[in-house]
Amino acid sequence: MHIQAPFELVLFGGLGDLAQRKLLPAMYLLHRDGRLPEGLIYCTSRRALSQQEFLEIVRTALRQHVPQACLEEQSWETFTGRLRLAEMDLSDEQGYQHLSQLLGPDDRNRLYYLATGSDLYTHVCQGLHNCDLIKSNSKIVLEKPIGHDFQSAQAINASVAEYFHESQIYRIDHYLGKETVQNLMVLRFANSLFEHQWNQKYIDHIQITISEALGVEKRAGFYDHVGAMRDMFQNHLLQLLCITAMEPPSKLEPDAVRDEKVKVLRALKPITGDAITERVVRGQYDAGVSDGQPVPRYRDEPGVEPKSMTETFVAAKVEIDNWRWAGVPFYLRTGKRLAERACEIVVHFKEIPHSIFPLQHKNTMANKLVFRLQPDEGVRLMLCEKRVGPGMNVRPMNLSLNPANHKQTRVPEAYERLLFDALAGNATLFLRDDELLEAWRWVDPILSSWEESEQRPEPYTSGTWGPAAATLLLAKDGRLWDENS
Repeated sequence: MHIQAPFELVLFGGLGDLAQRKLLPAMYLLHRDGRLPEGLIYCTSRRALSQQEFLEIVRTALRQHVPQACLEEQSWETFTGRLRLAEMDLSDEQGYQHLSQLLGPDDRNRLYYLATGSDLYTHVCQGLHNCDLIKSNSKIVLEKPIGHDFQSAQAINASVAEYFHESQIYRIDHYLGKETVQNLMVLRFANSLFEHQWNQKYIDHIQITISEALGVEKRAGFYDHVGAMRDMFQNHLLQLLCITAMEPPSKLEPDAVRDEKVKVLRALKPITGDAITERVVRGQYDAGVSDGQPVPRYRDEPGVEPKSMTETFVAAKVEIDNWRWAGVPFYLRTGKRLAERACEIVVHFKEIPHSIFPLQHKNTMANKLVFRLQPDEGVRLMLCEKRVGPGMNVRPMNLSLNPANHKQTRVPEAYERLLFDALAGNATLFLRDDELLEAWRWVDPILSSWEESEQRPEPYTSGTWGPAAATLLLAKDGRLWDENS
């Protein structure tokens, strides 16, 4: 697959945090690797900057967020030839007229990337439409979370659909661009060894964790109105669940893959009423120690309401009502100020029915398949082998499928893959409208229950693995979280 040339990428919020940390570094790396044809990158900003000031901001961002080995003066010089600053206020009609003059009337391969809050999506679409900037080759990328509940997400979806056809809309979840997530699909659907055992007969349970060691940092104003359930659980965690649990698609095409993901979301057993307190845990970090330094509690962070009820941690026991997964629990959790930064999918296979080896090795008998998405991507299959020496002593061992061990120079960042796919018109790793709404439909009863109960999230010490109730969630079933895998 290739990108139609010439292309134009317009980054709304083009000098914001996301653009500087992820989007501009990703475009630089694609440019450096020779994967971009002729094309320009427009960064919108409300600030009046000279071209030199603009380029210095971008260069500083690249120095901070691009691997040192990839920073090359010649690549930077040619990359600057692609960069343009578009000074505009997204709420001002004149800004879109100015953008129209910069872009011109041609119907070329044009991608509008909305690195802004979803409350601006409708306004930006209206501005583009009014200035005749939406053509047949135009596409739009929407960052998540989209809306704050089912009703608001449905309204935003409908308003964007007034101006863009569904085939032109790319709802992005950067976790789906990670190499290991795609490797999960290949391991399942290209190897009968795994696919034949990918069901309730052989799998005991599955854990999915997205943990962050950092607190809210500079996002407090946004995060305090969103929380972990909206920010991470309803999009990232549920998407990883879909990729893990979906049926084999008929072919590797966008709608075929997304059809199977939607089926998973529709098969999720609803959690309502008393089941919410039994199956869902929410927490909020207290003061503690992170990376060897004392850190404040969430309520004492700058920009956070002193009596905030916002959750910074969510864990849930989720079940899928279909033949493949009947009786197999999925344990999902995400949180800030946890013991370490990690993202893992751990598939726990059932223990062997009868051990002929000494009972003290019983805990090593169950196999695990570990997909690690961050900080270091890779796949490991945990098996058992004989310990060298006399007797039949059994010990666990790992078979590694780490992409970092391959001869390629580096593992591409998720945003590189997704930006390339969006520019090339490949929507396989992006969300469809029904996927988004089904996720919100499942989450909404939990959010409503929390808002009505007015019960403070359970506090947990910063630098730990979350509230005690999260440990109890698995302990009730005779299981433990994987925290050393």
